[in-house]
Amino acid sequence: MNPHRLAEPAWSLFRIVIGFLFLCHGLASVFGVLGGNRGSGQAIEPGTWPTWYAAVIQLVCGTLVLAGLATRPAALLASGSMAYAYFTVHQPQALMPIQNGGVTPVLYAWTFLIIAVMGAGPWSIDALITRRRGATAEPVRERRLAGSRR
Repeated sequence: MNPHRLAEPAWSLFRIVIGFLFLCHGLASVFGVLGGNRGSGQAIEPGTWPTWYAAVIQLVCGTLVLAGLATRPAALLASGSMAYAYFTVHQPQALMPIQNGGVTPVLYAWTFLIIAVMGAGPWSIDALITRRRGATAEPVRERRLAGSRR
C-alpha cells in the first residue's frame, strides 16, 4: 500500500476538522450555544469590539474552511485574526504561549496559515468548482487542437 495515496484525503479531513472546530468557537460566541462564550452560556453582545467581530470571523471563516469554499482567503483571514488575538490579548501577559494561555490562538494561526498556503484539498467545493471548470474547458480545447491538425 502506497502511503502517499492517503495524503490528499487526509489533508481534506484535516481541513474539515479544523474548520469545524473554529466554527464551533464562532457558534458559541455569536449564538451562545455549545456552552456559550468561554463557557459562560451567553453570547457576546453584538458589535462589541473586538470580541464579537472575532467571533463572526470564526463563524464565517470556520464555515468556509469546513466546506472548502474560498478556502485560501478564509484561512488567511482566520490566521490573521488569531495572530491578532495572540499579540493583543495573550503575548502582553508573558513571552511564551504556554505561560500566557495563548497556545490555542497560536496553533490556529499557524494551522490556518498552512491551509491558506496548501489549499483545500480534493474533498472541497473549491476542488469541485475547479474540476467542473476543467471538464467544460477541456473539450473546447481538444476541439480547437483537433481543428488545427486538419
